[in-house]
Amino acid sequence: MPGYGQFCPVAKASEVLAERWTPLVVRELLSGSHRFNELQRGVPLMSRSLLSKRLKELERAGVVERRKLAGQGTHEYYLTPAGEELRPIIEGLGVWGQRWVRQAVEPEDLDPALLMWDIRRRVLCDEIEGRRVVTRFDFLGVPAAKRRWWLVVSGDGCDLCLTDPGFEVQLFLEVGIQPLTHYWLGRIEWRQLVATDGFALEGPTWARRSLPKWLGRSSTAPYARHD
Repeated sequence: MPGYGQFCPVAKASEVLAERWTPLVVRELLSGSHRFNELQRGVPLMSRSLLSKRLKELERAGVVERRKLAGQGTHEYYLTPAGEELRPIIEGLGVWGQRWVRQAVEPEDLDPALLMWDIRRRVLCDEIEGRRVVTRFDFLGVPAAKRRWWLVVSGDGCDLCLTDPGFEVQLFLEVGIQPLTHYWLGRIEWRQLVATDGFALEGPTWARRSLPKWLGRSSTAPYARHD
């Protein structure tokens, strides 16, 4: 890896963390992704070869350790104590981005797969109160391959499915990808999301009322600007 040719600690840290995609890989590790395929779902535009390269670089830098799964030929990736110390830095970067970076979410930034992957890990399962709630998401105006998703939420956790999981569906949600992304980021509130073009929510009253309680939002949503 080419260096900056400076002894400054900022320069030395940047040689590890300022490479393209590296902060996002660390973000995924901090969010609880450990398997290679899980990491790639969080950075879907990153090639597998580049992800593998970045993980090796982080391992050499002492930020990541690779652990072999017992009885399997695969590995999982975990942050070392040095990697864990990056948490406030990565979280602070997200907060700074919410406050100061341009607010427009361009069409090329919209990705149903990434949005649903983010939503899955922020679902507030405790709000389900012993029930299992299956919600089908239908995104308006996106390619058919990424249009329909299922979230299976219970007190034990949340599963994301791209094919019908076979359970009874309680909620059917039709929504635009851009307004749901803005809601996830904290830039609009639930009542504003409901008022967007094409929004439709069908299901029993208890399930419809519970959705905004357990859906969750980005960890940086409280810092979003609404101007």
